[in-house]
Amino acid sequence: MKYPCMDDKIRLDVFIAEKFAISRSCAKNAIEEGNAYVNGVARLKSGYELRMGDVVEFTPPEPRELDVKAEDIPLDIVYQDEYFAVINKPQGMVVHQAASYRKNDTLVNALLFNLDSLSSINGIIRPGIVHRLDKDTSGLIVVAKNDEAHKSLASQIEKKTARRIYLGLCDGNFKEDDGTVDLPIARSKKDRKKMAVDKDGRKAVTHFRVLERYGRYTLVRFELETGRTHQIRVHSACLHHPIVGDSTYGGSVSLYSKGQLLHAAELILRHPHTGEEMRFECPLPPFFQDIVSKLNKTI
Repeated sequence: MKYPCMDDKIRLDVFIAEKFAISRSCAKNAIEEGNAYVNGVARLKSGYELRMGDVVEFTPPEPRELDVKAEDIPLDIVYQDEYFAVINKPQGMVVHQAASYRKNDTLVNALLFNLDSLSSINGIIRPGIVHRLDKDTSGLIVVAKNDEAHKSLASQIEKKTARRIYLGLCDGNFKEDDGTVDLPIARSKKDRKKMAVDKDGRKAVTHFRVLERYGRYTLVRFELETGRTHQIRVHSACLHHPIVGDSTYGGSVSLYSKGQLLHAAELILRHPHTGEEMRFECPLPPFFQDIVSKLNKTI
């Protein structure tokens, strides 16, 4: 499969990992084995820096038998058919296992129990996962049930034809009613567990619109144009209005202290098989709604 690179200064292993929703280590191994080409050239290093317009050809590794356990964990399934499912993920649920998280209480563990099939592109750890939500971000996440759907959905996200809209409660009172943050994001040089605005990072664009003002807090609608790790959280902090509860990026914890008050509220995409435009919405979770209701009484 051939794909043009739409970014500048992105590592080859990062591009392949994100494009095919596989792990960086899996992408690195495939590159070292000669299964990746850039403009027809193979045997490149995983850290090779792509330029906009480069054409990447990649042969995904053969899927291996899953060894992540299915667990009887209830899921709020908003929609599903034979191609994909949309899940309303609760706050506090990790999407998939990683080197730093080995518990069997992830979304993937629940998916293996609740769905009859998942795409194999992601292999063992992340079957079906097209995009991710942070552990403490609640709301809509799309899951592919077969490889055809996975490729289509991943492509829609990559080409920005799929729309992802979030609601977040932020510290402070925004001066503007709406705007756009266009600041590149990279792994923090000071703390590798965090992301940060970095002129050498990858392009990151977030659109925002104020929905309600509460004096010390503001309810904001965010729409992602790109999908960098922690993007809304980082961009909100750069506006000096971090997400309430997000202590990692400077958010206050007096109102809420169990994680960022950020909810994936709306998802718009095209059906991976029919091409029909589909829109999914889910309300704020009860604990978030209770906080907003209390703030409404203070206006």
